[in-house]
Formats: sequence, C-alpha cells, structure tokens
Amino acid sequence: MDISNLRIGIVGATGAVGQVALNILESYHHPIEKIEAIASPKSHGKKIKYLDNYLTVKSFYNDILNSLDAIIISATSDVSKELAKIAKSRNVLVIDDGSTFRMDDTVPLVVPEVNGEDVEWHNGIISTPNCTTTPLVMVIDSLRQIQKINRVNVSTYQAVSGTGSLARKELIDQTKAMLSSQDYKVQIYPYPIGFNLLPHVDDFLTNGYTKEEMKMVNESKKILHDESISISTTCVRVPVEISHSESVQIEFSGEVEINDVVENLRTYSGIEVVDNITKNHYPTPLDSTDQDDVLVGRIRKDISINESRGISLWLSCDNLRKGASLNALQILNEVKIRSSKTFSKIK
Repeated sequence: MDISNLRIGIVGATGAVGQVALNILESYHHPIEKIEAIASPKSHGKKIKYLDNYLTVKSFYNDILNSLDAIIISATSDVSKELAKIAKSRNVLVIDDGSTFRMDDTVPLVVPEVNGEDVEWHNGIISTPNCTTTPLVMVIDSLRQIQKINRVNVSTYQAVSGTGSLARKELIDQTKAMLSSQDYKVQIYPYPIGFNLLPHVDDFLTNGYTKEEMKMVNESKKILHDESISISTTCVRVPVEISHSESVQIEFSGEVEINDVVENLRTYSGIEVVDNITKNHYPTPLDSTDQDDVLVGRIRKDISINESRGISLWLSCDNLRKGASLNALQILNEVKIRSSKTFSKIK
C-alpha cells in the first residue's frame, strides 16, 4: 500500500474504527503532517499518540478540507450525509465506512480484492461494505473462479465491537458480574450478552430477516455484480470482543474438488488458509484479531448436497480492521493506482 503522499482525514478518529485506521497508517509510517484526526466537538483538543509525536483531534470545520485529498468517515449516517456533500464540493474524495451510501446506484461499493475496478466510476464517494459482507464476498469471489455458484447460506458469529465501545464495556462488566454472582445491567442489547448468544443483529424486517442479514444479501450481490446468486443469512451476536466469524455453505452449479477449493482460497489475495484438523488448526476470533487477512478453515464437502456440488467452511476476520479501516485505506490505494485525476490537488 502506497498512499504516503495523500493527505487523509480520519473522521471518527477517537472511535474504535478510527483508532484502528490510525494504527494502520502508523504501521506504514504515514507522515503525521498528512493526517487530520477529526471527531465530535467533545473530543476537540484530545491528543492521540502517533509514531514519536501526537495528533491533536479537531472538530470538523469546512476549511479543514483545504488541506486534504480524502476523508474516511467512520461516524453516524447523519454525519456521513452532511460531510460527504461538503467534501464533494471541495473535490475531496470520501470513503464512507457506514451504510449510508452502500446501496446507492451512483456510489461504488468496494472490496479491492473483489471489485477494485469499480473505483474508476466513482463520483466523489466510495462506500465500504458491512464488516460481515467483506470476508464473505472474498471467499465467494475466490471460489466462483472454479465453478458458478448457485446458492450461499451463511451464519455469522459477530463480536460486540461491531456495536461500539459501550457494547464491549457491557460484555466485560456483565461477565465479571456473572462470575462473581453480582447484579448486572442490560442496556445495549435486549438481553445479556455475557455468556449468551443473541440471534438478533439490527432491527427485524417484515420478511423475518434483520437489517444486518439483508445488508449481507444485497451488498454481496452488488459487489459481485451477480443478481443470480441466492444468499440466505442468519446473524448472531456472540460474547466476543473483536473479530466476526462465519459458517458458510456454498452450492455450485457442478462438481468441485476440495483440492481446487483449497488452492483457490490459498492463492487469493487477502485470504489465509488455516486448516489442519489433525493439529486442531482452524480460525478463531483471537487468531484473526489484529490480522489483515481473512482466516479460512474447516474446508470440507457439504454432505447434504449431492454430486459433490457443495462445500462448507469457517472463517474469521477482524471486523475493525479488514472489516472496516483496512478496507477503506486499501480503497484509497486502489484509487491512487487507477485514477491520477482523483487526487489532482497533489503537487
């Protein structure tokens, strides 16, 4: 990734996703003078350690865009709508981490490994997908090279960090209280998340699915440019801090060989195969936390589908990293590679 000459604003710099974005930029030694840490007025003036110095958090003001080539927005939908409009008018590229623009036909929804070429038709805004969609479409894209995929069934196991820092605190507080037989509060979710599972992520819709589940369905089809693929999802919140996992069943149009499946996954950019059941090697949330790659394992034929047309697998992916911040920065890199005119303000 070579974006060191880009001037980048991180909107939501004090939040979980924004902090991970800054950590990634720091790992690439992105110049501190080419970063603006932007957050709500209550965080104005806060210091964030960066390399051997400190970034000073600023609340947003219009003229801050004069010093930027791009902003990554990890904030509320209202913030995304307001700032995206202002940034576009100033010729500052917007990478939005939220759901605001994902299904807008005029806005590319991008996972660079899958559809990086879509950045070429952006009109000032590019969206990143849901953190559960990203690893799923990478796996599907890898395996549709072998054989056309007819159907995908997914169950997710989603960490509480997908809800935010208060949910992480509630998980820890509830767990401590339960271990010591003390009373605990239930505020973030409808039921306790400590030592519990909730088959309920986002609001329920009239079709019985949740918004989160339908996001995965619709976003996947948009990214893959394939409306023919049938996708069904069940999203579950689990008592894990970071990293989402998914159990995936894929039905192909014809017979596939496991060796071909493993090889395609192994050679796909951004995927690491962790699959040796004789040594109990398989992906876990703890293993994938702070990792760039999507970890995939438990790869096997689906015995419920005849003629060797189906496989089952398990994956785990850091929802704050590849599921959000890293993907956004990779999109910036993709734009820089493919479209020199986008960053015309660079000298």
